[in-house]
Amino acid sequence: MKAKRNIGGWFEIYVEDMERAMNFYQYVFDDVNFNDLTKENGQMQLFEWEDHFSGAGGALVKMEFNKPSPNGTIIYFNCDDCAVQEARAREKGVKILVPKTPLPHFGFSALLRDSENNTIGLYSLK
Repeated sequence: MKAKRNIGGWFEIYVEDMERAMNFYQYVFDDVNFNDLTKENGQMQLFEWEDHFSGAGGALVKMEFNKPSPNGTIIYFNCDDCAVQEARAREKGVKILVPKTPLPHFGFSALLRDSENNTIGLYSLK
């Protein structure tokens, strides 16, 4: 029998302006750091990631073949209380699509646009 595992393993958030995007994510998630993995075909800033924590790794990416979009896949970021990150995002002037809302039996979520106009989600148990 095959061992069960989480299917999600990596995500990329496409950006137009790397510095603006890094500033947004560092402000909203005040403990986030990046590792530069820029290559000749594009810029990439990896969200700091450690193997012993759960969740998928990911990066902010600027490449010619893919652009930010509010209509793409939505990534939900875990938070202690998504109202905190929602408020910080609002301070950056982004659009809050759905404010902190209770999910039946699953905690709370919020949806917003990031600095690059991607739709992202926030999730917390409280």
